Amino acid sequence: MAVSLADVENQARMLSPDERARLAEILLESIQHGPLSEIEAAWQLEIENRVAAYERGESQTFPAEEVFAEAKRITR
Repeated sequence: MAVSLADVENQARMLSPDERARLAEILLESIQHGPLSEIEAAWQLEIENRVAAYERGESQTFPAEEVFAEAKRITR
């Protein structure tokens, strides 16, 4: 017997918030190219590299006010 999406959703809503979060991770992993842990590790490495470049003065930075003003200007 096939289970409907509505049935699965109703059952998932009965889980605790932590269990629902874990279920979401499992479902995402099932449709992505790699486990979330690999993706998170790659992002962590990217963050570390960007912070290190910033600390070495190798990154061009912009004040947040300028960034937000430019974002507003181009989205109007």
